[in-house]
Amino acid sequence: MASAAEQLASNLNFSAFAKAEELKKRIWFTLGALLVYRLGTYIPMPGINPEAFAQAFNQAQSGIIGMFNMFSGGAVQRMAIFALGIMPYISASIIMQLMTTVVPSLEQMKKEGEQGRKVINQYTRYGTVILAAFQAYGIAVGLEGAANVVTDPGWFFRASTVITLTGGTMFLMWLGEQITSRGIGNGISLIIFSGIVAGLPSAVVQTLELGRQGSLATWIILMVIILAVVVIAFIVFMERAQRRLLIQYPKRQMGNQMYQGQTSFLPLKLNTAGVIPPIFASSLLLVPATLAGFGQGGGNEWLTYITAALGHGQPLFMLAYAGMIVFFCFFYTAIVFNPSDTADNLKKHGGFIPGIRPGERTAQYIDYVLTRITVVGAIYITVVCLLPEFLISATGVPFYFGGTSLLIVVSVTMDTVSQIQGHLLAHQYEGLVKNKKLRGRRR
Repeated sequence: MASAAEQLASNLNFSAFAKAEELKKRIWFTLGALLVYRLGTYIPMPGINPEAFAQAFNQAQSGIIGMFNMFSGGAVQRMAIFALGIMPYISASIIMQLMTTVVPSLEQMKKEGEQGRKVINQYTRYGTVILAAFQAYGIAVGLEGAANVVTDPGWFFRASTVITLTGGTMFLMWLGEQITSRGIGNGISLIIFSGIVAGLPSAVVQTLELGRQGSLATWIILMVIILAVVVIAFIVFMERAQRRLLIQYPKRQMGNQMYQGQTSFLPLKLNTAGVIPPIFASSLLLVPATLAGFGQGGGNEWLTYITAALGHGQPLFMLAYAGMIVFFCFFYTAIVFNPSDTADNLKKHGGFIPGIRPGERTAQYIDYVLTRITVVGAIYITVVCLLPEFLISATGVPFYFGGTSLLIVVSVTMDTVSQIQGHLLAHQYEGLVKNKKLRGRRR
């Protein structure tokens, strides 16, 4: 087995990729689907005055609208049919994950296997429609409140906006599922990834132009590039980090044969919560700035004061951002990983951790280890997300690749590359099996 694995690994090159026809079809399908998504971000929504909306967007882009615009690949800035992006589906998925831990019927349905997951996915789609329609109606009302943005305000505009934006979100959800099943990588993650990366070239050009004009020192630009490379390498290392718990299985007899005990590992990721904590924290901290942008001229001095205190680079913003990231790291980890279920599954299959009694003691030990590695994971995410804030505060760099977006880009890239390697290994393995069969026939 070891020699076969080494042979497969050594044959992973461009020639192996050229022979993998199925993999190439999947990659072309994925690229075509992402191209359709990018084209949709340029199709404007009907009933909007582009010039007036561009002016209103520039005034409000410092709030949560700017973050949604980044995740939607600039569709919010152009008020395109994909302006809502895939975020309602992600929100509905997170809500369903919370519900499965609270509602006993949904928790039981989750344990039923593939059939239960299909029902939960269907509920998630229904929730996506409700959230998307609610957000689309709020956008329609907000656009009507802005000066000269809507050419013909009224219920017809609101209905058309709700139908258009909700339909765009549902199409993206379907497109993501198609990429997952017929393409390569996770479709929903790749849609967000392409939206973030789409704005990178223009941001780089803008930064280099500022350097050419002398508004930004050359050494600062070089420092940002070097820092970005170091942070990316750090993210890759931390995302691959695991704490492996040794699992042993006793000897067992099947028929007249006695099988030796086996040893395996229970891998616990250092960052179990993924990119959810910084997304939640950013969204909550940007709410005051968004409300202040919509309520300009309303005399809300307290809201203006809070918005100024929670501005980028401010000490209160740094503390609140770090505290929320740490909280959501522990909160979301507790939702997605249940030590009691893991301990029950180990006990059911005869597995045990050496020195730990099966059952409740095993669950306590797993929770003990998971809590401590989550502390390290929370510190890692906090450092990555606060580093751009310190950079802006210290140097005044107008462009930066935010911590949340950087985490998403690196994580999605790693996942996609690993899936490509998996397809190549499967193709190589099939080739080895065919060669052995041919040799056997010749003999």
